[in-house]
Amino acid sequence: MSMSPLALRPIAATLLAALLVASPSTAQTAPAGAPANGGAASGAGIIPLPLMPIVPAAQRSCAMRTPSGLGYTVLRAGTGAKPAADATVLVNYIGYLNASGAVFDQAMRTPMPVGGLIPGFSEGLQLMACGSVVRLCVPPALGYGAQASGPIPANADLVFQIELLDFKTAAEIEQLRKAAGAAPPAPAPGSN
Repeated sequence: MSMSPLALRPIAATLLAALLVASPSTAQTAPAGAPANGGAASGAGIIPLPLMPIVPAAQRSCAMRTPSGLGYTVLRAGTGAKPAADATVLVNYIGYLNASGAVFDQAMRTPMPVGGLIPGFSEGLQLMACGSVVRLCVPPALGYGAQASGPIPANADLVFQIELLDFKTAAEIEQLRKAAGAAPPAPAPGSN
């Protein structure tokens, strides 16, 4: 069963702590309007966060398609490895409806299990390297299909802008959990 980004917020604090404790993010975001990688303003199509409630029509389409039908446009290329389905990612994202541009969700520095999301979001994350920003165009078959989910109507085409800040493999997260369990408890405040 896949979960939506909205349903994952209760576990966000725990996963965020695990990601941040292990290593600070190496991805750095260029200031708005600054050229990425020293090139000409290649970040011109990136939507700044936080977002106003309606995304313009020009930012609701994707240039390429995967064999599954997932649309995507690379707004900023990243470098390095890409997360697998069992990884946990740390992302900034915006989710909006293709038909109207209405934003239904957005969050910053949000941890998510790659394999626990709607199929289109999960597939899109696996195309990304750290530091990249991608726009995903998710057809209903890779989203919520014929069922409505909160502010998302049935059979809705969805669009997400995702920035991949960092990720940890399942093995790295298990090592972090073991290390946290082996650490001695901190003394209680005021005890001598």
